[in-house]
Amino acid sequence: MTIASQNPPVTPSDIDAAAKTLLPVAVRTPLLICPALDERTGGRIFIKPEVLQRTGSFKFRGAYNKISSIPAERRPAGVVAFSSGNHAQGVAAAASLLKLPATIVMPADAPVSKRERTKAYGAEVVLYDRDREDREAIARDICGKRGATLVPPFDDPKIIAGQGTVGREIAEDLAARGITLDAVAAPASGGGLIAGTGTAIKAAFPKAEIVLVEPEGFDDNALSLLAGHRVTINHPGRTICDALMAPVPGELTFAVNYRLGTRGVVASDAEVADAMRFAFRELKLVVEPGGAIALAALLSGHVDARGKTVAVVLSGGNVDADLFARLIV
Repeated sequence: MTIASQNPPVTPSDIDAAAKTLLPVAVRTPLLICPALDERTGGRIFIKPEVLQRTGSFKFRGAYNKISSIPAERRPAGVVAFSSGNHAQGVAAAASLLKLPATIVMPADAPVSKRERTKAYGAEVVLYDRDREDREAIARDICGKRGATLVPPFDDPKIIAGQGTVGREIAEDLAARGITLDAVAAPASGGGLIAGTGTAIKAAFPKAEIVLVEPEGFDDNALSLLAGHRVTINHPGRTICDALMAPVPGELTFAVNYRLGTRGVVASDAEVADAMRFAFRELKLVVEPGGAIALAALLSGHVDARGKTVAVVLSGGNVDADLFARLIV
């Protein structure tokens, strides 16, 4: 059986259910327009600013949808997650709202602001060396000892469905204006955001192109989609997009993105910094590097918007103040 013929792990109805779960707690972020962006790209661009979401990123959506599904008898043991920051904060905030203890395994080099915000939501933070230690193994060991529930960052149907509410809102807001979408672009690390968003967009606009954007050298999703199977990369360097450094797509997310015909493109760190400056000056938004990468691909022409209606997701705004100050000068 080929990937394309398998039943999808997440359907539009799953995303509809997630939207009902999230309705009382998540921010319905607006669709923004920017004449300067339209002029620069030659397209009609709509911006989905998940920087305005609870905890400052889209990750809250999937985390809350997943944690709220945990049976009552398992909740006292709490939840465990591994993340460089945005998923950490999303899980910590969702667990706090649902009154569950949370433990987050984070890389020691994660931005200080993300670590401190995670602690502020009441979570226990366990640091690890991303070059020498396996974060998932550490998290699973903690789960085994405590009987806690693992909340993965992307490869879970409830997580993907929660992230899919981003696309659902885009589709609903455009349909309400009588506008047809030609393409949507969003950042990708493990692939959960684009898998969920793409599923919702395709349900409303079957001809729309789904585009995921990754940092140069960390394009495991793009390489996997071209190869037709998951590809692992071992990049020795770093990128300013610290949230987008997963070495391999998720099993479920890859299957979804492959079925959707998702296309992958890359953007350089310099292009990302330019996008952050643009968002700050023209949109008055603080966007973290990983959150700005889809905008970077649009501004640099890697996503061709000429004559098209395109939605772009700014996925998060959790960036250290000193790094932000250096990049927007």
